[in-house]
Amino acid sequence: MRYEVIVIGAGMVGTSIAWHLQKNNSNVLLLDKKLPGSETSYGNAGLIQREAIHTHPFPRQLTEMIRVLPNQGTDIRYRIPAILRYHQALLQYWKYSTPASVKKIESEWQTLIEHCTSEHQTMISASGADELITRDGWLQLHRSEETFKEAQVSAIDARNQGVEHNVLDLEALKAMEPRANFEGFVGAIHWKNSWQVSNPSSLVKAYAKNFQDMQGTIKESDVKEIIKDGEGWKIITDNDTYYSDKLVIAAGPWSNDLIRPLGYNLPLFPMRGYHQHFKVTEKNTINHSMFDMDKGFVMGPMQQGIRITTGAEMTTMNAPKNFGQLKTVLKLAKKILPLEDAVESEAWAGSRPCMPDMKPVIGPADKHDKLWFAFGHSHQGFTLGPMTGRLVEEMIHDKPTLVDLAPFSAQRFSN
Repeated sequence: MRYEVIVIGAGMVGTSIAWHLQKNNSNVLLLDKKLPGSETSYGNAGLIQREAIHTHPFPRQLTEMIRVLPNQGTDIRYRIPAILRYHQALLQYWKYSTPASVKKIESEWQTLIEHCTSEHQTMISASGADELITRDGWLQLHRSEETFKEAQVSAIDARNQGVEHNVLDLEALKAMEPRANFEGFVGAIHWKNSWQVSNPSSLVKAYAKNFQDMQGTIKESDVKEIIKDGEGWKIITDNDTYYSDKLVIAAGPWSNDLIRPLGYNLPLFPMRGYHQHFKVTEKNTINHSMFDMDKGFVMGPMQQGIRITTGAEMTTMNAPKNFGQLKTVLKLAKKILPLEDAVESEAWAGSRPCMPDMKPVIGPADKHDKLWFAFGHSHQGFTLGPMTGRLVEEMIHDKPTLVDLAPFSAQRFSN
């Protein structure tokens, strides 16, 4: 069978693209080696982050670099083989992280973030997934007076971009989460108009089911080869061959492997995260996700239990799991909440796709017609999936795009 569009990648981004295309009367195949919501979209902190108007630059201050170098941090760790493999992308990341560059990058990034909740709501309503969403924000905890004061200044500035917050002293924080132990903390920022998702995988699956209800097709196949076939595309997988007029690559950290044989080599690099769930008891029940800003990990209430999510590990895609970072995080988390019984026998690990200028690639390829890219969202693919889906549909159907897509073009790395 021939499709109008094949979307490769069934995470939040790919599923959202397929949904928007099918909703606008396309004949769409969503193709991936695993079903929607089974990979990176399963493992995030479960937040739709309206407040995430700032990027995460490469450390440039000497004190910060000295802190990271021992490789014992809870927020970021690295492995030498990954540093060597991705050294060119990391060098670009360093170059893009000057204050002047970051200011410009964030002004472009913010055009996407400002629409994240409204675009999710469109898909939530259509998919009947409202029971998965809580709209009373999350808590950013601070152990340091210095970082707390900096966060308050930043939060006041964020109000100009529609981000709502409250500043909480310890008394107010304890009132919101009475079962948590906040010894060692000085206060928190309550980000009010960001949303919590009780099961990120289930939300992606709800979007995928709604896509199928609109007569969209999902196939579980491992793509082996992508071939330009006249005016369209031929996709050879491990169990079938598919044809389409148009093709979208939205496979997250696997995207470069798919497009490299076509002559593309974008500076995409993976960052791994880990999480583990713990059984909910009367003693550890919490109402909000809580991010330990100074240690870089998240504790969140999920359907599966209390999810503890680490920061990032710079490693290669196929490197074996290393639970050292998670073990250190769990020692800290257990001082805040009584976490006794782990739900899984082994913690989950997954990789997120990052670009050196901290922005995703959303746009047409330059060497082929009828080929589009949508990947590199770093830690915000879950937040920005529906927004990306809308933009890709608008491009494919030659509509005016909601935001200027020039800053997200793949061609920005041509030089």
